[in-house]
Amino acid sequence: MIPDSIAQPRARAGKREWTALGVLSLPALLITLDVTVLHLAVPHLSADLGPSGLQLLWIVDIYSFLIAGLLIIAGTLGDRIGRRRLLLIGAAGFGVASLLTAFSINTEMLIVSRALLGIAGATLMPSSMSLIRNMFLDDRQRSLALSIWIACFLVGGAMGPLVGGLMLEYFWWGSVFLLAVPAMVLLLLLGPLLLPEYRDPNPGKIDFASMILLLTSLLISVYGLKKLAGDGFAVLPALLLVGGLALGVTFVLRQRGIAHPLVDLGLFRARSFSVSLATMGLALFVMSGAQFFVAQYLQMVVGLSPLKAGLCSLPGSIGGVTGALLAPLALRWMRSASVMVVGLTIAVIGFAALTRVDVDSGLITVMVALGLLNFGVAPTIALGTDMMISSAPPEKAGGVSAISETCHEVGLGMGIAVLGSIGTAFYRSRATEALPEGVSEESASAIGDTIGSAVDEVSRMPEDLGSVALAGAREAFTNGLVTVSLICTVVTVLVVVMVMAFLRRFPAGAPTPEGTGAPGSGKQFVEGATDA
Repeated sequence: MIPDSIAQPRARAGKREWTALGVLSLPALLITLDVTVLHLAVPHLSADLGPSGLQLLWIVDIYSFLIAGLLIIAGTLGDRIGRRRLLLIGAAGFGVASLLTAFSINTEMLIVSRALLGIAGATLMPSSMSLIRNMFLDDRQRSLALSIWIACFLVGGAMGPLVGGLMLEYFWWGSVFLLAVPAMVLLLLLGPLLLPEYRDPNPGKIDFASMILLLTSLLISVYGLKKLAGDGFAVLPALLLVGGLALGVTFVLRQRGIAHPLVDLGLFRARSFSVSLATMGLALFVMSGAQFFVAQYLQMVVGLSPLKAGLCSLPGSIGGVTGALLAPLALRWMRSASVMVVGLTIAVIGFAALTRVDVDSGLITVMVALGLLNFGVAPTIALGTDMMISSAPPEKAGGVSAISETCHEVGLGMGIAVLGSIGTAFYRSRATEALPEGVSEESASAIGDTIGSAVDEVSRMPEDLGSVALAGAREAFTNGLVTVSLICTVVTVLVVVMVMAFLRRFPAGAPTPEGTGAPGSGKQFVEGATDA
């Protein structure tokens, strides 16, 4: 006789669940919007509050530091206290912190407000993703729902330069942070009506030592990584990075020896989970590294304003949204791995197109390349996330969602750090070689530092000498972009091979190789649905 769990089809989501998805998309939209509008607001808030260089670094970075460090903790906490409850608490905190940020009267208040935004933001993403896992039990519906949710991240990134630039044109710098307030109020009003509550029925005790180890490890590692990426090699950031990694190893060893780990290491024994995680991380690694240089190329080499550069980046955002939304539709004819392979192959073409960019005629090439590479990478993020979440039991959805989001943050950060360092080193060597005679030692040092400092320095030099130095700097930076794009092309080809080798047997929403429970655990799925 066929078991009931196999004979009965999974319930399909109705109007209530799809309406609830719209509510859950608000945090996804605002998380990336909040990051992009800050980049535009930095010159304005610097003129108003006058932060030091170190304070400005904390204003920009404290938000992402705390999100990266708290995601797994927040996801595991949601499994214990309820994912809807944690989401609503985070939404209230995000709204209050947005108000404090908008009306900050000094630098210290702004740093604290941004820290509170990061803490609240860390609760929003894993709670939203895990609720989607629990609301959409049908495999195809869940794939589409996750794709729509991920597309909202890309829409937020696209809207940031446009909406932020428009608001800064007419209002003060703090106004850009008020965008989150009405959205959070809407989430607080509709969330209790539309969102069900889920939690792990047998969560076990919270291991506070693991929480401290994980948070310390991620914060120290991310800080060391960002310092190395921004300032080049130095002993202290390198030691911090190594120390953070050592604490991470200690955290992993502790998880293997305690009864109720913060992270279930058995999840990584499922090939669909671990390979999807690696694939997403590498895809985000190459995408963020390339886009880091493209953004500077558009402004410093082509000479566009931030608003015009944002407009020229729209093909990339549109391509990403389109790729994310088409991915679940393609599952009607192809397996998940096949869709990912096709998408990544298109991304390879986009990265290869970037290797053909030059100083004088690269704008159209960049716009087309951005559209292709974002279109190609988006299905991997959407379907990879779906495969990860499908590999775990519903009661562990919060922790798994947090692992996925942490992978996103680490992939993005590593792409900027590693590829940024390689491209910057290439730029410095070429820019120094291209300097004309007569440039002072001080000017040579500034021009050889970054393309931004080069543009600023040549504005103070004699016109003839400055134009030659700037031409050399722009040529050097373009060559650095080409080098990074070549590396991205090779890495993406290797990712395509990895997906073909390890994921070709798994369709969308496939169970883990070990069965229907957590990988290696032998447990059956348990629906932890309870009211708050």
